[in-house]
Amino acid sequence: MLSERPEAGPTTALMRKAYARWAPVYDIVYDKLTEPAARAAVDAATASGPRILEAGVGTGLSLGYYPSGSFVCGVDLSEDMLKRARAKVRRRRLSHVRGLQVMDVCRLGYADESFDAVVAQFLITLVPDPEAALSEFLRVVRPGGAIVLANHFGQTDGPVARVEEIVAPICTKIGWSSAFKSTRIEAWARRNGVEFVGVAPTFPGGFFKILRMRKPA
Repeated sequence: MLSERPEAGPTTALMRKAYARWAPVYDIVYDKLTEPAARAAVDAATASGPRILEAGVGTGLSLGYYPSGSFVCGVDLSEDMLKRARAKVRRRRLSHVRGLQVMDVCRLGYADESFDAVVAQFLITLVPDPEAALSEFLRVVRPGGAIVLANHFGQTDGPVARVEEIVAPICTKIGWSSAFKSTRIEAWARRNGVEFVGVAPTFPGGFFKILRMRKPA
């Protein structure tokens, strides 16, 4: 399932440093806040089959949500984050987690069509080249498989959009960019012949959303 891919570029160095600072407190800040969205993303991904790639697995907050019969691989740019994820796997005996590796999601080291689904939670607005990451997700997922994104996507118009503009500086600091709209993902899907299944709101109050796409069979 693994294949040789180019190494990550120099832009990842600053991201690794940031993740190293976040790793010790990540679970405290995000666990309960993101749990409903993470569970919904896992359910959407496993509906396509048991072989799942979790891109940007972080400290492994959602690894315990997968069914025991799953085959889950996780990748992240940060070794500091992955150390905590591996500790969770050992402590909770999560035998369905088959591998956790340092990897750039824009340069995945997996063979084509290796997974039934790729799920990325709170990631796509953080990567330097979201479209490159999406193209890699598309490459490694099988025909008919799913790409599932859990994220905050900004509203395009209306009163919520105006509120988002006000709080944008705060959201940007923690990676939740209201400037990033789901229409950007939809445009990528059209260009690449991918079925855009839809966007569903989730907790808290629809701030997070589950975006689903399907690779042509």
